[in-house]
Amino acid sequence: MRDVSRLAGVSTMTVSRVLADPSIVAPETRERVMRAVEQLGYVPDLVAGSLSSRRTNFVGLILPTLTNSNFADTSQGLAEALGQSYQLLIGYTLYDTGEEERLVRSLLARRPQGLVVAGTLHTAATRRMLMNAGIPIVEIWDAPSAPLDRAVGFSNFEAGRAAARHLLSLGLRRLAAIGSEADKDPHDARGEARLQGFAAMLKEEGIGTGRILRHGSAPVSYAHGAAAMRVLLKEMPDVEGVFAVSDGSAFGALMECRRQGVEVPGRVSIMGFGDFELGRECEPAISTIRVDAKGIGTRTGLLLRDLFEGRGQETPPSIDLGIEVVPRGTTAGTGRSHDRNQTSSEGRRS
Repeated sequence: MRDVSRLAGVSTMTVSRVLADPSIVAPETRERVMRAVEQLGYVPDLVAGSLSSRRTNFVGLILPTLTNSNFADTSQGLAEALGQSYQLLIGYTLYDTGEEERLVRSLLARRPQGLVVAGTLHTAATRRMLMNAGIPIVEIWDAPSAPLDRAVGFSNFEAGRAAARHLLSLGLRRLAAIGSEADKDPHDARGEARLQGFAAMLKEEGIGTGRILRHGSAPVSYAHGAAAMRVLLKEMPDVEGVFAVSDGSAFGALMECRRQGVEVPGRVSIMGFGDFELGRECEPAISTIRVDAKGIGTRTGLLLRDLFEGRGQETPPSIDLGIEVVPRGTTAGTGRSHDRNQTSSEGRRS
């Protein structure tokens, strides 16, 4: 900063003011300082500044994976809502709660302004760290009634119920759902909640719980869907409708049906979750449960900005943005049903 001040012919205090809040410095002086900054390639020491202000101006974001387009949309929405005043530092866990614990410890050591974590299933150590962090914590992609601090998302259990309800509305009764195994780590707790919601809806309708196939480890993929569908067609050859906990898995199931000459939707109806672009563009297009992935990030970013500035205390601790059933070509009789699930705690349609 002293080098910049000498080259620009101003005091170090003026340089500091230009970098902190350019609007309070005269335009001519500001331009001289910024020319010197560019000429010298100067980068401010934000760590030193944060020691005095106790504001690091970065937000930590922990996601299960970086390859899922929905999580990418959530990241984009969060970054846009936070704006240029805050930067994101992103880590991913591959659905491993032990890795999440390591990332939480590492991020908290860097004193973020806030921390955003996908999901509500954490190790005991992670829960303690989050509860004692002393900063805003937002759990996303779920909407528990009692979050650790704040939550923005939707009910995965209700998403599974909505999928079952849609398949039942088409007159289908021999139903199944496919996801990953729940009794090992890594595992997908949100996908498991969708399976449980699916089974609960069938039980409520008095037709048992259907065939719930938990196959392989998280994260689910095209290959997972294909392998699970092979098992399902062998063990339940009369299956009429299948719900996959992800559109990626649903696409794999669709391709396996094609390989085996099983007509979709004539012989088997398939439904996914997530409304991926792949599911919209394949033939037939995949019926799905849509969630506002980018909206989750946007709402989280706006909430954090409010909390950073001492506002938003009246906001409900858990914000449910709802889900939407989107019938497409892989479910028979799609013209007869367009089920919307309205669960938003903010009273908005999603």
